[in-house]
Amino acid sequence: MEGTAERRLLIVRLSSMGDVIHALPAAAALRKALPEATIGWVIEERWSELLCARDYPLDGPLSEQKPSVNRVHCVRTKAWRRSPLAPATWADLRSGLGEVRRARYDAAIDFQGSIRSAVIARWSGAPEIVGFAAPRETPARWFYKKKVQTKGAHVIEQNLALAAALTGTTEAPTAILPRDPASEVWCDRYLEQTKPKPLVLLNPGAGWGAKQWPAERYGAVARELARDGYTLLINHGPGEGGLAQAVVEGSDGAARTVRCSLGELIALTRRASLSIGGDTGPLHLAAALQVPVVAIFGPTDPARNGPFGTKSIVLRSPESITSHARRAEAEPGLVRITGDQVLTAARKLLLRSTA
Repeated sequence: MEGTAERRLLIVRLSSMGDVIHALPAAAALRKALPEATIGWVIEERWSELLCARDYPLDGPLSEQKPSVNRVHCVRTKAWRRSPLAPATWADLRSGLGEVRRARYDAAIDFQGSIRSAVIARWSGAPEIVGFAAPRETPARWFYKKKVQTKGAHVIEQNLALAAALTGTTEAPTAILPRDPASEVWCDRYLEQTKPKPLVLLNPGAGWGAKQWPAERYGAVARELARDGYTLLINHGPGEGGLAQAVVEGSDGAARTVRCSLGELIALTRRASLSIGGDTGPLHLAAALQVPVVAIFGPTDPARNGPFGTKSIVLRSPESITSHARRAEAEPGLVRITGDQVLTAARKLLLRSTA
């Protein structure tokens, strides 16, 4: 491609954790194909540690602390929607989006496919706006200059196909996540008390109740793996303290909770021998870091959202029906997955990792 040294590309993928992680291989593909290009990324502030270590400059050369993109543009669209008429909202909006526009990108790629992400891509002022021919929110396509018909079942493959509109290749490089020195130190100190026991991470949370396997079953699995000689840590996010405590109780105290920042979770996951969870961000983080995973799926389709690029065992009942309805109760097919099935899968992967 001519003029690659001068190319300025903008990635728009605002959220959520798993979706940002699923876009990282496409960012790596853009970087590999266009090594001299300046690449920026617009992201919700709360997920920025997936791109750049905390307290590290958001604009500047690539490094271990910021390995994927040259510039990280943080926005707070959820806060803007909560108080759309507040003067502070408009000042924040002008500051955040003004910074994007001043960067003078010549192409913007919308990996989110929502109206708000498409508007931000257009607001950037980039003359070329690239998006899916069939975006998640149909009106988003009105903002695209180039509409890409993607192939591939998995969302990572679809993202790579979108990036290929600029690179010409659908090669899937490994996703690269930041390495935050402070988080690495915290993690080593935190795990000192567990050595030499290998670490298994449990991620019982989910975006909504239908995807959430019962907490007491996570606890039962943890109890048995602790007897096998593993350290069991339960990762949980804001508002999930009660869920995490239910897992502790189900494990008879064999597992304990850990509350950490996103950068610290990245460091912790790097040191894990196994991650167990449903279709949720921390499980996709483990897969991106090539940590073996036991994935417990219900209403969402693992062919589209499942582990990609790592050793994995995906458990899903034949009775599960694909649906994104945000119901509070666990999907009936998901509940049919037993603790013994999860435990057997976990032991099989742990045995492979030590063979």
